[in-house]
Amino acid sequence: MRIGKFGQVNGLTIDTIRHYMDLGLIVPEKKGGQYFFDEVCQKDLEHILELKGMGFSLNEIKTISHYKNFGQLTPYEEDTYYQSLFLDKYENLEHEINNLMKAKKKLKLKLDELSAKTLESSSKMGIDLTLLGMLTCHHCNSLLTLKEGVINRNQIISGKLQCNCGEEYLIESGILMAGKQFKLKNGNQLENNISKYIHETDPLFLENLNKGLHWSKRKLEQMDLHQKVVMELGTGVGFFLRNVYQSLPEDCLYICVDHNLERHQFLKNLLERSHTKRKFLFICADFLEIPLPHCSVNLLIDGTGTSNYSFENEEFLLNQVDSLIKPEGYLLGTYLTFRNFSHKSKIAAGYRDNFTLNHIKKKINGLRYKTLDEKISDPITRGGKYEDFFVEGEEVVSYSFFGKR
Repeated sequence: MRIGKFGQVNGLTIDTIRHYMDLGLIVPEKKGGQYFFDEVCQKDLEHILELKGMGFSLNEIKTISHYKNFGQLTPYEEDTYYQSLFLDKYENLEHEINNLMKAKKKLKLKLDELSAKTLESSSKMGIDLTLLGMLTCHHCNSLLTLKEGVINRNQIISGKLQCNCGEEYLIESGILMAGKQFKLKNGNQLENNISKYIHETDPLFLENLNKGLHWSKRKLEQMDLHQKVVMELGTGVGFFLRNVYQSLPEDCLYICVDHNLERHQFLKNLLERSHTKRKFLFICADFLEIPLPHCSVNLLIDGTGTSNYSFENEEFLLNQVDSLIKPEGYLLGTYLTFRNFSHKSKIAAGYRDNFTLNHIKKKINGLRYKTLDEKISDPITRGGKYEDFFVEGEEVVSYSFFGKR
């Protein structure tokens, strides 16, 4: 019979039959351009399936087939050979089963542990009452006053802050909103988006991102952050914060600034479920409307803020927020830089300076930051679905900077 019929009779695909043929496990007769499968082929296939059912791999079956075909074993030799072979396989399977049972027990314990954590109530995170003394109007820089609110364990969960100039700031689900009205959504769907991001982003891009993340994490861990204020521009879903929050001192304040309320909510919910005792302040605002006083931040983390801002603005973001940083403050940042721009570049001509290495270094130097360490990534030529800001022919590298004034 022909290959299609042979596969149909045995419940196998043509690709599977061809794979067995490529390994030499089945050798049909070829007439013209067609293969014909006889009783010998049927017996060989049944032998393959029998051995597979015992746990033998195709490579092991191939070796057995060689013994069978080349050795032409006598019944006694065949019995002795198979007895030894099956005994070894039996012992190996016993060993694998024992290891699998141990792994199963460990998985069960971990699943029970995770289930118990899921059942625990989250500790609601809001704006600590002690932080009211450092929240100021972004228009006139005056202190804000709490006019109404829901407070739980000294945390403002919802309410309204007001300035004497008439400006109002809403607090919703523990997040301070400045400027325009933001609509709060359910952020649970972002969990799947992270998985999509990983699978739909170029592996080399992810590798560079991961290396930069570890580099920045080490720099942060070298600092004494006790009683310090850290602010991150463009926190997003917290790729950086997730890796460092446990190493933060309990008396350090970490301010997350992002204009996407859904991402803020998602990240805050994750931190609430972790029951961390660290201090966080979530501010949903455009970067130029951050309601903090001048010279209040000890360390500025600029992982994605400036680069994302530069896609639509000519101004260098660090200049715009510099008044918030202390005179002796630190900067830990990572910046996208283009080695070249294609004539089809997605970066508008007026915005390109902020994506060139020399310009970025010049701007950082102009803000009086002295280099403590710096790093340039390997060049990348592809990003993926979510990192599609460059086109074929362009090379992008990440420039990481750590410095102090």
